[in-house]
Amino acid sequence: MAYAIGVDFGTLSGRALLLDLDSGQEVAAVEVPYPHGVLDERLPEGGHILPPDWALQDPDDYLYVLEEAVPELLRRGRVTADQVVGIGVDATSCTVLPVLEDGTPLCRLPEFRKRPHAWPKLWKHHAAQPWATRLTEVAADTGESFLSRYGGRISSEWYYPKLLEIFHDDPETYRTMRWFVEATDWIVWQLTGQLMRNSCTAGYKALWDPQKGIPSLAYFTRVHPNFTHPGEKLGHTFYPVGTPAGTLSPTMARRLGLPTTVTVAVGNVDAHVSMVGAGVTEPGPMVMVIGTSICNLMISSQDIRVPGITGVIPDGILPGYYGYESGQAAVGDMYAWFVQQAVPPSYVDQAAQAGLNIYAYLERLAEPLRPGETGLIALDWWNGNRSILGDAELSGLLVGQTLSTKPEHIYRALLESTAFGTRRTIDNFVEHGVPVTEIVAVGGISHKSPLLMQIYADVTGLPVKVLDSSEIPARGSAVFAAVAAAGGDAGLVARLGRQLAPPVRHTYRPRVSRHEAYNLLYRHYRTLYEFFGQTRQDIMHDLKAWRNREQPANEEA
Repeated sequence: MAYAIGVDFGTLSGRALLLDLDSGQEVAAVEVPYPHGVLDERLPEGGHILPPDWALQDPDDYLYVLEEAVPELLRRGRVTADQVVGIGVDATSCTVLPVLEDGTPLCRLPEFRKRPHAWPKLWKHHAAQPWATRLTEVAADTGESFLSRYGGRISSEWYYPKLLEIFHDDPETYRTMRWFVEATDWIVWQLTGQLMRNSCTAGYKALWDPQKGIPSLAYFTRVHPNFTHPGEKLGHTFYPVGTPAGTLSPTMARRLGLPTTVTVAVGNVDAHVSMVGAGVTEPGPMVMVIGTSICNLMISSQDIRVPGITGVIPDGILPGYYGYESGQAAVGDMYAWFVQQAVPPSYVDQAAQAGLNIYAYLERLAEPLRPGETGLIALDWWNGNRSILGDAELSGLLVGQTLSTKPEHIYRALLESTAFGTRRTIDNFVEHGVPVTEIVAVGGISHKSPLLMQIYADVTGLPVKVLDSSEIPARGSAVFAAVAAAGGDAGLVARLGRQLAPPVRHTYRPRVSRHEAYNLLYRHYRTLYEFFGQTRQDIMHDLKAWRNREQPANEEA
């Protein structure tokens, strides 16, 4: 029997899965939390306080996940190491780190430990928003054709805003680094000993086109006159997903307990790999990867420039199709914020007495509430808006609170707000000629929150399928590992995706009366969305700028 390993590097943890390539059975799964989590308050050493909108990681956490998870997979699955033919990895993106020529992260060097720009910048690092704005404005002013491929806006989450932030704010770090590399490519580099960048992250996050390369030098020098070598930290060669990156190096083989014959696939993005992991290989379904944020993925045989999305790239998700990406910047993160910052201790105590965690307890209280019964409506912009406005400077809004409002009312309103945000994305696709027939929900929340999945069905009017796998990204990476082990033939991707597809656990169908009620609420959501996100976005921009303003030393408290 042959097996493949997929490892999914998320925001807070890494998840590994052992997949039986004959039956499609998930033999074992392991989750390993990152020892350092997300660095969004201070650096690990020296106590350097990070400004607002910063989000960093420690690259040693990635290696820790591999060394803990892979041997444990073999133990739990009762599989011998020589039965493993391939390993694939995916990671959040754009999560990027500055490294030396040999791949050493700058943050490991003593002289750079206290420099924030030397650490990996997580996907949700939004402090580069001024550079994203500048890149967008110049592209619009000069009529750059690539801009329409990204929905008309460049996100602060992407490669070049983060690179320009370092170039401008920390020239020494910029000069010292040889490469500014995606985390998924760096992890593959550590596994094989050679750097092979994947085309998926380059296309969706670094403005790279397989025919034209990156945008022109003239464009970048208009953004910053001294930024004269825009490709020097990115590189120029990128490999399609499913390509073999090599085999395990002797060092990594020893550390993981695997033979050096194991093939390693080039890296991939956690969301994008999920389409194959879910077995979706035809146009129509929208794969919704739901976790700390949401990434929505579609494929089509047509290249349609849909405004407000975050990218349409040929062969970006599945060979032979254009891959469409859109998403929401705060979902699980927003629910966690509410639980950690706004739920009273009495509710935590009541949850414990009921034998439930606080999320399940809030869901129990919120489930009987009818659409509109809370009297609340929210804009789900706690971490800015990704689609379709592409504005990280927007912020969350909750309307309708009274002295009778309870925590479960707010919790349900937040659940509904993310469903409204997804419906806005779906409407945008449909209005521009990309039909959506159903939602395939993947990620831990799709299993943990039946209420949320039913709300999504009721709000969108579409069936929501939840698959019988809680580790779809890791499963997708295992499928790509199998493709790489078989030589990397692009035609194998769809075939193995279908062959190894997980079964459907449950389908949530829209309830007609609830859908009609949500149609009324959605109209109000759209009014708030357009007013605060388009007509008067300056309100939220000004509030955020005020929050981020440095207090003069002599100003009274």
